[in-house]
Amino acid sequence: METYSAAAACENATVISSIQLSPLLSFLIAVQTAALASLGGGPNFDPKFYVDLPLKYPLNVTTKAFQTLSSSSSQNTTIPPSAFQQFQNSYFDEPGSDLPAYTPADYTPTPANFVPGVQNQQVRKWALQIHALWLILARQTAAIVEKQPDQHTLLPVPQPFIIPGDRFREVYYWDSYWIIRGLLVSGLVDTAKGIVESLLALVEQYGFMPNGGRMYYENRSQPPLLSMMILAIFKREQDPSLLKTALPVLLQEHKFWTTDPHIVLVEDSGCNVHQLSRYWARWDSPRPESSTTDTNVTAGLSTSRQKQVYHDIATAAESGWDFSSRWMQDQEHLTTLRTSSIIPVDLNSFLFQMEVNIAFFAKVVGDIETSRNFSVFAKSRKKAIQSILWNAKMGQWFDYWLPACSKKGDIYPWNEESQNKHAFASNFIPLWCGVLTPGDKKIGKVIAALNSSGLLLAAGIATSLKETGQQWDFPNAWPPLQHMIIEGLASTKSHQGKKLAVSIARRWLSSNYASFQVVGKMIEKYNAQYCGQEGFGGEYNPQTGFGWTNGVVLSLLQEYGWPADLPIGCS
Repeated sequence: METYSAAAACENATVISSIQLSPLLSFLIAVQTAALASLGGGPNFDPKFYVDLPLKYPLNVTTKAFQTLSSSSSQNTTIPPSAFQQFQNSYFDEPGSDLPAYTPADYTPTPANFVPGVQNQQVRKWALQIHALWLILARQTAAIVEKQPDQHTLLPVPQPFIIPGDRFREVYYWDSYWIIRGLLVSGLVDTAKGIVESLLALVEQYGFMPNGGRMYYENRSQPPLLSMMILAIFKREQDPSLLKTALPVLLQEHKFWTTDPHIVLVEDSGCNVHQLSRYWARWDSPRPESSTTDTNVTAGLSTSRQKQVYHDIATAAESGWDFSSRWMQDQEHLTTLRTSSIIPVDLNSFLFQMEVNIAFFAKVVGDIETSRNFSVFAKSRKKAIQSILWNAKMGQWFDYWLPACSKKGDIYPWNEESQNKHAFASNFIPLWCGVLTPGDKKIGKVIAALNSSGLLLAAGIATSLKETGQQWDFPNAWPPLQHMIIEGLASTKSHQGKKLAVSIARRWLSSNYASFQVVGKMIEKYNAQYCGQEGFGGEYNPQTGFGWTNGVVLSLLQEYGWPADLPIGCS
């Protein structure tokens, strides 16, 4: 990859089309900034808290009260803490109060045929405790949200859903895939369908699925796994009516990811031009939910450089990997993020998977032309992935870095030096997405590469080998990455792959179990080095709940069980 130089970087080579802030968000960002000045920072200050605040009164009334409070404060505009707290209590409800708890109608404490392979009674008790957590995480949109849209940042959805937990109080895009996998194990099929219905409604409204169910997420999406949610439910129910409803919506989402600015053209060494996709947020300002944090990151940069960094911060958030050395030119600093100039392995694998799924769904519902078209799209993307991202010498796929001075419509000549050859868990996601079919000779190379990567540790698969203090780096291990790689290895149908899948699953489940026995909660991420330890780093404290963690554990217990005589936990 090219050497980074801020001075030599091409600033604003591509115009970033940003959406406009709503008056409500602009006001709440001002409140967030005032809160930081008034109350101080520290590990417990969460800027997202302030943009999630529901207003008790209309926006104009609350804004006027805030202006009066600010003008009456001292010359340095810092509001005294007691006055700020009184204002907050008087004019806002608690974050999440507009998302009341909900008891799923299909919930039962002891579901039928629940993790039948779990023979160990300690593990079965734990599985039932995780199953019961759906009751804690189930939410629905309060009716008042639609009646008072200028008083809530929530995006209302038609059906109840499951939140990840803690500060993540709303529905999230890729989290919902693993939540749905867990719900299906728990027999909560109708609840899973309701989540999909809500996500489909949002895609119909926006043309893509936003990062999450807040208006400040309208500038970006997240890894596109909606078709996989639908496939998981269809495999369980075999009901084509869901496919008929979903198909036109999935076509909308596919267009979002395969048109400008997400589309990129690369010419391989054989003069073949391939279409691939990248993450690209429509944003070049501080993220509203992290405005004070982002502003601090870019302090001292030129205005044009700030805009580019803000854009790449938001784009990293679209990737789901916020944040990681994977996106940094110097592997260390957020100011060197180049996310929007990278063709990611995982995104293109997810899109290949989406194209295969759409072809299948269309065939089931009798839309033969769409089925044929998407079979061709999938074949073309698979060829592109293998031509541009695959590295035969190293037996894995690598992200591809575009030049800093990338422009709309450019065709980039392929260069092996532009592959990011650092070890990341994402390098092995194509196995899960079916880029290689069982029996492919490359499978042995991929398994060998994973084994020698340094990512496989005592308690799971590390996200990277670089310790930066960012949460999508070493030593953190994230539930979705474990699940995708485990299922990807198993799908190869090779003896070596299946054996490694079981080994990783056992390590992961033991670590999750041990942690639960100590803290009584499921954690968002774990430490891959040590059994039972939680992950750390990033811009917020470790979160509990936790939607996708629960879903991955239940899915693995459903698939692999746990023998009665096999101990669990840290030895």
